Amino acid sequence: MVRIIQHRIKCIGCNACVEAASYRWRISRKDGKVTLVQGIEKKGVYSIRVADDELEDNLRAATHCPVNCIKVELL
Repeated sequence: MVRIIQHRIKCIGCNACVEAASYRWRISRKDGKVTLVQGIEKKGVYSIRVADDELEDNLRAATHCPVNCIKVELL
């Protein structure tokens, strides 16, 4: 199991995570920031637990994020 965490307020909408895992990340039309698809929000931090097969793509998303607002953890 993998947990993906996003501090959305830090996002600058560069689109790197969407390029890495378009099934998990989307650009918001409202503010241009990236949204974690199906993420649950608590105090401005979005998170979701996903299957292990999403690990590689989302590690790539986190690595390429220029503001380091994405974290990926193995559970």
